[in-house]
Amino acid sequence: MAAGPPQRPLRVVLFPWLAFGHLLPHLELAERLASRGHRATLVSTPGNVARLPPALGVDFVALPLPRVDGLPDGAESTNSIPHDKHSVLFQAFDGLAAPFAEFLAAACADERQRPDWIIVDIFHHWAAAAALEHKVPLAVYLPAAAALVRNPAAVVPRFESEQGNKQYNSDHGGMSMSQRFFSTLERCTLAALRSCVEWEPEFFPQVAPRLRKPVVPLGLLPPSPRANGAEDAVTVRWLDVQPPSSVVYVALGSEAPLPVEQVHELALGLELAGTRFLWALRKPSGVPDDGDLLPPGFQERTQGQGLVTTGWVPQVNILGHGAVGAFLTHCGQSSFVEGLLFGRPLVLLPIFGDQGSNARLLEGKKVGLQVARDEDDGSFDRHAVASAVRAVMVEEETRGVYVANALKAQEIVANKELHERYIDEFVQQLRSHTADANSTAAVPPQAEA
Repeated sequence: MAAGPPQRPLRVVLFPWLAFGHLLPHLELAERLASRGHRATLVSTPGNVARLPPALGVDFVALPLPRVDGLPDGAESTNSIPHDKHSVLFQAFDGLAAPFAEFLAAACADERQRPDWIIVDIFHHWAAAAALEHKVPLAVYLPAAAALVRNPAAVVPRFESEQGNKQYNSDHGGMSMSQRFFSTLERCTLAALRSCVEWEPEFFPQVAPRLRKPVVPLGLLPPSPRANGAEDAVTVRWLDVQPPSSVVYVALGSEAPLPVEQVHELALGLELAGTRFLWALRKPSGVPDDGDLLPPGFQERTQGQGLVTTGWVPQVNILGHGAVGAFLTHCGQSSFVEGLLFGRPLVLLPIFGDQGSNARLLEGKKVGLQVARDEDDGSFDRHAVASAVRAVMVEEETRGVYVANALKAQEIVANKELHERYIDEFVQQLRSHTADANSTAAVPPQAEA
């Protein structure tokens, strides 16, 4: 049989929230689309675009972020401001509505540039409205299924429940996060979920009925290999002289808002555990430039045991190094995916957002252990840190369980064929919806549910 005519490449615009935990997964998705010959355009602000790593075949559109009172000069992402000041960033972010509408109107005026799809985060209700106005179908990007559905067996700590209610229902630039989410969801055609049934068999099937939208899995978007000069990094050279599987790598992401007192408890817990450690430490908010990040005498006492760095680290290269035996993580989705990509067992220290549900999912898989916390305020002490680190790194009976299950999880996370197939199926879903829209009158999203 003769082959049919070649299909036109899709044109997809991706617009993530102004946080690198959102920007980088969108960039991974854009790069995978571009590698298949589609035109992927990632929209953000000039400062964020400048900080993103190069991505082959991806176009970038930089929309200047409006200035608002209280937003520091040059602050264009969540890691540039304290966590309790994010509402100011939301105000500036909402000022991108008009520039984005102008960009979209110009693109739609030229059929050669008109997007086939727009993919946005959950906070982009005004971008969703612009997509609806120009009759461009919209997909909303969502993280792990466990964060979206109720697990009746899970015990959510009081501090996490109260923190979540405050975070999602308080004012963020004139709207709550919940209002933003449901307003965006109402206007979307489908939800693109960074997960798959192999990873979350108990939760994934529940998402579509809960959202009342078609849900298309993206797979886990494990990171693409990138040239970054990691072999010359001080951290990698330090690891080179450590025994195999002897180091716990500690990183709480670029914006985990730990107060300095808890940073000290974490430090003293690592010291008490007695294992080697490599700590990528971000300066907590509220600490002056000349302030003490670490307890007095800590670095002198742990010289030879650990290395603390406050600069850039090549995290993927570190996690892939043979000297690393475990990963103490805040349970952000990209971070735990990177850890399990190399089969590293985890010490779990969730801080905010969906990290608590991620931690429960990971603990349920027995790939790691949570640091014990105070039920009321979420605080932890050095003894809880030391106990969890020793259980994952030192104590043979428990470490054996966590290592075995982390290697089992690695079979899913590192399965390149599986995750590439999900991207292919995602593209097919986009094509299918595009073809349906071109052959029938457009149906308002609220009528589809």
